[in-house]
Amino acid sequence: MLRFLAFLIVLIAVAGGAWVWEQENFAEPGPSQSYQVLMIKPGEHVGAIAQQLQDQGVVNSALLYQVGVRMRGEQGALKAGEYGFATHASMQDVTDILVTGKSIEHKITAAEGLTSQMIYDIVKNDPVLVGDAGPVPAEGTLLPETYLFTRGMTRSAMLAKMHDAQVRFINTHWAARAPNIAVISPEEAVTLASVVEKETALAEERRHIASVFENRLRRGIKMQSDPTIIYGITRGYPLGHGIRMSELNGATPYNTYVIAGLPPTPICNPGKDAIAAVLDPEQTNDLYFVATGQGGHVFTSSLVEHEKNVAKLRQLEHAH
Repeated sequence: MLRFLAFLIVLIAVAGGAWVWEQENFAEPGPSQSYQVLMIKPGEHVGAIAQQLQDQGVVNSALLYQVGVRMRGEQGALKAGEYGFATHASMQDVTDILVTGKSIEHKITAAEGLTSQMIYDIVKNDPVLVGDAGPVPAEGTLLPETYLFTRGMTRSAMLAKMHDAQVRFINTHWAARAPNIAVISPEEAVTLASVVEKETALAEERRHIASVFENRLRRGIKMQSDPTIIYGITRGYPLGHGIRMSELNGATPYNTYVIAGLPPTPICNPGKDAIAAVLDPEQTNDLYFVATGQGGHVFTSSLVEHEKNVAKLRQLEHAH
């Protein structure tokens, strides 16, 4: 009986020691010498995951990792995804990442002022997105932004995400638009915003430029926006030269020196600031603006003053 008791005590001591060792070992820094990325496939069982972690050098022993996960009852909680593990991540760190499903987030950026074809090409050529992109979205129906996504997202889903983001933004801001603006629908607002987007890169100028175009639209004066000429010729790609007189007078559906009112569609995908500017423009009487030659524009309500400003720009260009 005494021998049995002694054996039992020894057994309990060994088991207790093993438990303490396992707890400490599970929390100790792992063997990886650099950041490691692993893909865990849907339905992959804990044994396969443990072996992949060992093969990648994230854990020392697949068996010990698998035992540790099972002891903690988390073998069914490990989630599929693409994961990044820091240098010397412990088995506990690894498990926490896999259980919480903290997949690596990738990003894709659609800059303000790009056409739908340009954004479509960015999405189509992204190496992480998968699947077919589908048809090119209509012009002006995507919201320029940086979008985060996890591996496995489809190209068509990304384009849909960009479109849905624009619809939400427009709906929210259209409801809060300033009274008596010149555009009468969200579609017209996006079209005008696309012209404002292409006219200036300065955020502080957008509401002023929007006011000029809205004043012109109210008075039935042609918008006379150079970017609309370019879009009518190249669909938004660089013209490669200054606008020629023949192009200025060219009768394309987008040339606002020729047509009255807004162009038939947006000429790019405007960003949030340009859309907001159109829905809440500055209150001015200005009808004209011209570049200063130093990055901004000078505004006026007088044609005589505008012509003087144009002459100053020409002198500056000649001097350079």
